[in-house]
Amino acid sequence: MLLNRVVVTGIGAITPIGNSAKEYWDSLIQGVSGADFITKFDTTHFKTKFACEVKDFDISSILDKKEIKRFDLFSQYAIAASEEAIIDAGILSSGIDKKRIGVIWSSGIGGVETFQDEVIKYANNERVPKFSPFFVPRMIVDIAAGHISIRHGFRGMNFSVVSACASSTNAIIDALNYLRLGRADVIVCGGSEASVNEVSIGGFNALRALSERNDSPQTASRPYDKDRDGFVMGEGAGCLILETLDSAQRRGAKIYAELIGGGLSADAYHLTAPHPDGEGAQDVMIDAIRDANIEVTDIDYINTHGTSTPLGDGIEIKAIEKVFGEQAHQLNISSTKSMTGHLLGAAGIIEAIACVMSVNHDIIPPTINHEQRDENIDPLLNFTIQNAQKRTVNYALSNTFGFGGHNASVIFKKFQQ
Repeated sequence: MLLNRVVVTGIGAITPIGNSAKEYWDSLIQGVSGADFITKFDTTHFKTKFACEVKDFDISSILDKKEIKRFDLFSQYAIAASEEAIIDAGILSSGIDKKRIGVIWSSGIGGVETFQDEVIKYANNERVPKFSPFFVPRMIVDIAAGHISIRHGFRGMNFSVVSACASSTNAIIDALNYLRLGRADVIVCGGSEASVNEVSIGGFNALRALSERNDSPQTASRPYDKDRDGFVMGEGAGCLILETLDSAQRRGAKIYAELIGGGLSADAYHLTAPHPDGEGAQDVMIDAIRDANIEVTDIDYINTHGTSTPLGDGIEIKAIEKVFGEQAHQLNISSTKSMTGHLLGAAGIIEAIACVMSVNHDIIPPTINHEQRDENIDPLLNFTIQNAQKRTVNYALSNTFGFGGHNASVIFKKFQQ
């Protein structure tokens, strides 16, 4: 069976370092940190007092006041990022049958702020149930996909993907396979998360997963650094318009890159810790490379999961060394979480965008905040420390791993006719 080729024709982003795809990319290559003290709630009694918040976000030009009240923040981020990508791709004026346009959207935890606020209201009201009629529609993870579909009348497949921090990479892989099989011409694909709130920060503090570097928030996300002490919470959304090559060429669309492969695996080991030998991480990269029908020697850049946790960073690097062998020393590796923090379910999509832009512009975004070498990590590997580097990027791979042992990787290629 001849499979359709799949390309990227639109990009949108709402991130802690920029509220558009261009702002996000410019900040990445400039090495901007999105971390600072939390402004959304009083952190007096919290161990971690900082995060990578989205700044100056205003959706009033897209949604009216009544609509805004009905949308949890994670859905607002989804609408904003998808709107940018849809306009960028020009699909609304393309004449494409809307039954052939799908939406696959992801989130790790969805409307957690809505859930938090309604439960607090219930408790403060002496447990008398006076819940908002918008409680459930604001909270559920799939609602962002529904909003995007309803807003534009897209009538193709419409669903949500949840696999913790691998969620939006799973969404990309689902979209890739539906498009390959001809089940749609275009899929609006992405993820969003709004998790800078008391429940999320407190919960991840209880897991001892977050950095507590309160004396220097801007440098707290420091993947591969000897003194890394946990990840920094981020928030926002990203969107890619994925389209069959035939559809894109018929309408003369601009093409950013080609999506050529996706890998999936499970650690089958522990709920929150990666496999100590990185077996799942190895498997998922091998699966993606096989699916793309390329060799390990073809990969130029890996955007790693690289969360800045003491355990996870080193295990992922060991997995890369086992998969790539000597070729690992020819790669550029970077963790853009050093700038954005960890967007949980939306991490994969904004890191996929970084790969698409890297392939498109032949620039590798850096890993910032790296000050001391970890003696357990190979010093000969190129982590693109502190500054962006120019090089030809024909193939870029993005890794994302989630609680529950979920692993997902995608590969983008420089587009050629």
